[in-house]
Amino acid sequence: MKKPALPKDEALRLQSLENLNILDTSADERFDRLSRLASQMFATKVTAISFIDANRQWMKSCIGPFSQEIPRDISFCAHTILDSKPFIVNNALADPRFSDNPLVTAEPNIHFYAGYPIKHANGTVLGTLSIMDDEPRGFDDYDIQCFKDIADLVQSELHAIQLTTQDQLTGLLNAHGFQVLSQNSLNMCERLNAPTSLAYFDVRGLKQINQLQSNRDGDNALMFFAELLTFGFRDSDVLARLESDKFAVLLTNTPIANTKDILDRFKERVDRYAVEKRLPYTLDYNVGVSWVDEEGDYDFAELLNIARSLAEKTKP
Repeated sequence: MKKPALPKDEALRLQSLENLNILDTSADERFDRLSRLASQMFATKVTAISFIDANRQWMKSCIGPFSQEIPRDISFCAHTILDSKPFIVNNALADPRFSDNPLVTAEPNIHFYAGYPIKHANGTVLGTLSIMDDEPRGFDDYDIQCFKDIADLVQSELHAIQLTTQDQLTGLLNAHGFQVLSQNSLNMCERLNAPTSLAYFDVRGLKQINQLQSNRDGDNALMFFAELLTFGFRDSDVLARLESDKFAVLLTNTPIANTKDILDRFKERVDRYAVEKRLPYTLDYNVGVSWVDEEGDYDFAELLNIARSLAEKTKP
């Protein structure tokens, strides 16, 4: 059995998937409707809309006898996300890449597989629309075109979700996405009695950059700051652009002493970046921090309001 390789943009792909906040969510009729359409059109045993995270294939929508999640290393769909083209296996038993795959040799006995990659707006492949059957079969150009038509509808629905949770300029979460994902993280921390911190950043001088340089330079400054946040914090932290020049980070399982050290290192990185890139402006900012110690109040709105208030008090 050939295990699937990792996409070249795996880090960005996983971050984009996490920011979408779609994993481990409940059934959604807009995706189930498209699964039913594909199942009816191709009359296959299994139809699924799946997303691939670091270790598994997780089904957002599935028709037929298939587990909601399976290990990534035996997933057919994990091969599909390596390209932007459809991935077709007409007879898995005769294909050395899959002939001894447990999904082929035992239930659900996948002998035919067709998968179409589903992309994020930034071009990374997050998941697939797939159909599977327990008998080998052909799949011609007309089938592929019809399959693509349904996959395009799935992708459109995915992009609609992105518009409600993601900031289009920086790729970070927007205010709504930050609230949803942060509350999920806070609920987990509360169950574990884990410390949590929230940092609120107010980037200074954006108006002056727009006036003295250009609006494009102002947008670039915001994208630079978002990039620095991405590299300066952990993958498990929740990052967002809340509004024009306001950013926030929720640091899970992080006591306030560690947060202060992290913010000091981040400030050094920001200052160094401006010098290395020879920017005609500085990326100055105010930051306010709120936190929850063990058995504290894990209230998102209160944490955000406190951090915002502290950032505003430090304005020159």
